[in-house]
Amino acid sequence: MLPLVLTDEEWDAVVPDETVMRPGAEALCARLGVGGLPLERFAEGSVPVYAVGAEHVLKLFPAASARDGLVEERVLARVDGALPIPTPSVRAAGEYVNGWRYILMSRLPGEGLAPAWPRIPPPDRERIARDCGEALAALHALDPGPLAEVLGPGDWPAFLARQRAGAVDRQRERGLAEAWLEQIPDFLAAAPLPVAPPPAGPLPAAPAPAVPARALLHTEFMREHLLTDPADGWRLTGLIDFEPAMIGDPAYDLVAVGLFTTRADPHLLGRLLDAYGRRFEPRLLMAYTLLHVYSNLPWYLRELKPSARTLDALAEEWFGAGQETAPQGRGSVRSRL
Repeated sequence: MLPLVLTDEEWDAVVPDETVMRPGAEALCARLGVGGLPLERFAEGSVPVYAVGAEHVLKLFPAASARDGLVEERVLARVDGALPIPTPSVRAAGEYVNGWRYILMSRLPGEGLAPAWPRIPPPDRERIARDCGEALAALHALDPGPLAEVLGPGDWPAFLARQRAGAVDRQRERGLAEAWLEQIPDFLAAAPLPVAPPPAGPLPAAPAPAVPARALLHTEFMREHLLTDPADGWRLTGLIDFEPAMIGDPAYDLVAVGLFTTRADPHLLGRLLDAYGRRFEPRLLMAYTLLHVYSNLPWYLRELKPSARTLDALAEEWFGAGQETAPQGRGSVRSRL
């Protein structure tokens, strides 16, 4: 029996404790008809995730994050079979005990792209970047309407206004140096952020394809959430972890891509965006970096070690993608941090 988890203190006491979690997971597996299979908890993840034999994964969400479980359940059902990169199929989902939710999903083959990356040859890295661009385009082309009742933030300009009002304080709390903090207000004031939904229908800026007013966003599309198979030419075999999904401006999704998938490599980002079918203004992506719900600029600076010392220069260093190389009219099926 899993206990109620509502507070940070309860989370810290219960969620990491396998003497509590494992019996609860085993009892749920028995209820779901997969009892007796080997049960192994993955080391990664903010919530408990278990491999159940070779074919299943069980993900558990305490009451404090039960809505995340509902979001992931609904989004996985929406994207199942719709993307060029496989996603887990939901086999069972619902409420458990004391506010816990669960998803039993298919287990995808392959290993994490992040730890595998140093072993991947450059040509395969380029192909992976293109495959990521095509997958993002397919994701953003899906109608998010059926998910509007469970996905936020609802009013996108209001969301941006809230994030902008707290941008300096959030980065200060994370330890950002004053030399960076003092640049944020003016940078955001000048950034090309949308203030109202764009008009329906095709945009006039050819050759980019029409952009949906709002798109289904993964929000953490990065190497840590992608799987690859070294035995199959480093083919991408999975995209996972949809619980932070949102509905919003497609450009928001390019924050995690630029920081954690292409990792400030303009060549790889260019290949990805060629396959995606649209380029983005670097200052827009830098603005979304500051406004992202999980934004942590000091961490990004430590990870990527840029030479830039201004936000404008940082935008170019992290999100500049060079010249477009795809022929006009080329793109993916569609022309969301």
